[in-house]
Amino acid sequence: MTSVIPHKKAKALKPGSLRPAKELCSECGLCDTYYIHYVKEACAFLNQQVAELEAQAHGRSRNLDHEDDWYFGVHQEMMAARKKQPIAGAQWTGIVSTIACEMLTRGLVEGVVCVQNTEEDRFQPKPVIATTPEEILAARVNKPTLSPNLSVLEQIEQSGMKRLLVIGVGCQIQALRAVEKELGLEKLYVLGTPCVDNVSREGLQKFLETTSKSPETVVHYEFMQDFRVHFKHEDGSIEKVPFFGLKTNQLKDVFAPSCMSCFDYVNSLADLVVGYMGAPFGWQWIVVRNQTGKEMLELVQDQLDTEPVMSQGDRKQAVQQSIPAYDKAVTLPMWAAKMMGVVIEKIGPKGLEYARFSIDSHFTRNYLYVKRHHPEKLDAHVPEYAKRIVGQYQLPKS
Repeated sequence: MTSVIPHKKAKALKPGSLRPAKELCSECGLCDTYYIHYVKEACAFLNQQVAELEAQAHGRSRNLDHEDDWYFGVHQEMMAARKKQPIAGAQWTGIVSTIACEMLTRGLVEGVVCVQNTEEDRFQPKPVIATTPEEILAARVNKPTLSPNLSVLEQIEQSGMKRLLVIGVGCQIQALRAVEKELGLEKLYVLGTPCVDNVSREGLQKFLETTSKSPETVVHYEFMQDFRVHFKHEDGSIEKVPFFGLKTNQLKDVFAPSCMSCFDYVNSLADLVVGYMGAPFGWQWIVVRNQTGKEMLELVQDQLDTEPVMSQGDRKQAVQQSIPAYDKAVTLPMWAAKMMGVVIEKIGPKGLEYARFSIDSHFTRNYLYVKRHHPEKLDAHVPEYAKRIVGQYQLPKS
């Protein structure tokens, strides 16, 4: 934790002294700073305010008459993209790292909030304010664990930086947007990634040991559009495990309660979002939410191959079948899981329809989680767009 200088509005709450969201805390890092004073308004799990913050960040909130807004949030355009010359060692082709490096080297920002890993553990996140391209590139590859990105907010104010890029996920960005006006910045840029199902470091270890044949050599992994988990190992090999073969009965409780209660998969408050789930296999999905995001993308446009987004298949039957299967922790024999994966890969949802499948599957699961574990929060915590998505499906009554 950084050294503490009393914030001009800080009162009784002390950095690191408590977690007001309790078991729902996503460890975004806000409570490790003197900005903890704002936590009751800023925390996504204490005060759900996506619609209000969308209007603040993008000039409007979602149009609930348009289904694409339910799913993908406020946006000007979407596309599939990949770098013509990928960055070595990047999780994908390195679009996020490239945008960050360009913004820094062109002087648009003085620093970039990103996440490296500790020297002792490649999966233990270490938030930093990068001031060189080398420091940005040292942060490449997603960290699948809860990460206190906002713990560096005090350093930003103390440094005197006025133009900043923050890379983060939905819960971090909601808290950031809520305190944005308190940071004293002239310009804040937000580059987001979609996020779902993070774990603690201990939970990650359990997931790796339960799922991979060689957990000690895994460099990174991702749940991919071919309905398989792809594990990349130190020797460059890729291990693929079918979704339907996961040992759900052992993994059902491994994901963080905050992730089981989240309805911002697509990072709706970022200026620009780069992920994979709405793009064909091997491509990245880019969502431009506002003019700031468009300016960020234009910095690297000539370094990218792009194509229009596509949508194919029908997700709804697969989602409906997945609800009781997850609820009852059903795990198929590996031979059956592989066969089902092959069939679904051929005839199942692709492109934006795969993105909708993933959102539907997680929102129905999370709605049930909140209903069962935090029923008093259900109505206020679940955004209207999520209620409409969940309302398309038959859920268990209890």
